[in-house]
Amino acid sequence: MNNKLILWAITVGLGGFLFGLDTAVISGAELEIQKLWNLDSWTHGLAVAIALYGTVIGAAFGGIPADKYGRKNTLLWIGILFFLSSVGAAIASGVNMFMVFRFIGGLSIGASSVVAPVYISEIAPPKYRGRMVISFQANIVFGILIAYVSNYLLQGGADSWRWMLGVVAFPSLLFSVLMLFTPETPRWLLLYKGDEAKAREVLAITEENVTGAVNEIMVSAKQEASSSTDKLFSKKYFFPLLLAFLFSFFNQASGINAVIYYAPRIFEMTGLGKEGALLSTSGIGVFNLIFTIIGWYLIDRYGRRVLMYIGSIGYIISLALIAMAFYNESYAYVPYYVFAFIGAHAIGQGSVIWVFISEIFPNSVRASGMAFGSLTHWVFAALIANFFPYFADHLGGGPIFAFFSVMMVFQLIYVWKMMPETKGVSLEDLQKRLIH
Repeated sequence: MNNKLILWAITVGLGGFLFGLDTAVISGAELEIQKLWNLDSWTHGLAVAIALYGTVIGAAFGGIPADKYGRKNTLLWIGILFFLSSVGAAIASGVNMFMVFRFIGGLSIGASSVVAPVYISEIAPPKYRGRMVISFQANIVFGILIAYVSNYLLQGGADSWRWMLGVVAFPSLLFSVLMLFTPETPRWLLLYKGDEAKAREVLAITEENVTGAVNEIMVSAKQEASSSTDKLFSKKYFFPLLLAFLFSFFNQASGINAVIYYAPRIFEMTGLGKEGALLSTSGIGVFNLIFTIIGWYLIDRYGRRVLMYIGSIGYIISLALIAMAFYNESYAYVPYYVFAFIGAHAIGQGSVIWVFISEIFPNSVRASGMAFGSLTHWVFAALIANFFPYFADHLGGGPIFAFFSVMMVFQLIYVWKMMPETKGVSLEDLQKRLIH
């Protein structure tokens, strides 16, 4: 590890900050928007979830510009789109205009969830790859925390929701400027541009044996080229595709985005007033950050599977307790159960997802494989966020959180029976293990 490497990882991780900030900031604005434009539950759910539908498109196609124009240039434009989205949503005069700009923000979130982890995984030494890719996740949860805190501080004014959404513009500009000073990844320079000289310059900062690293990347690329046409959706890549799909599905089947997007509403369902709900929501952000830092410390020491075991068991217990509280209409401890749920997510799925998916695909299809995993994640995130208000109104919290708890039992089985350990293994060696 050296200062330049750390700076690049932090800079690209700021894409995660924008991701988290833009994702969670709507939680403080969604009730005001519903009242302002007199939205029914279906339209209101769509207005909140429209950004997530944008993430589906961004995730599906984010790998294309990342391969064609480079990881760096794609991230630069993602920052610009974040800026345009935040300003447009903040000044929206109606729900349709609001949804257009939130959709653009969703495109940025989806694309950043593909490109930023790929960038970091491609510049990171194997020994530190987990911690470096988690810098992206740590920035996501820090962005969520700042969103909750700013929502709490900005509440009360007639147009407070506009300021809540508009704050995203400032870090968006900073991110775009900082991306101008980051290099392209050596693997993209070698495999897509054929620029070995520049690739060596970057590898000289990240690797002790530059020639050995170049040779390993090129040999891996030649083996891939000679054995297939490198189409992602082929029998050859079935196992990593299955791993990525199930991992992403279970991430959302936990209900994490329902809690992130509708935390104030969930707390109000338990009888807390609006101010208390927003303050409790800030506590979610704090817990998320603390346990993400713990995950950052543990992931390269004990591995991805250990964190997923901890997280899965924590999910099952906390979600079951929340469901029982709603069934029994006894809400005194619900905020603590929610904090425990957030802690379980942060140390498990939250810490591991972007690391794991960015590792399991070979160089030639890594961006498209990451796009597939991210696309799966955001499709289910959009569906859950869209339908949560409807089911909350018609079923209540008990059945919803019981369903999430049962799904986490299946995640625990997935970790036990299917998930490989990727700690400390080079990307090229992982390719040999997972591709048959």
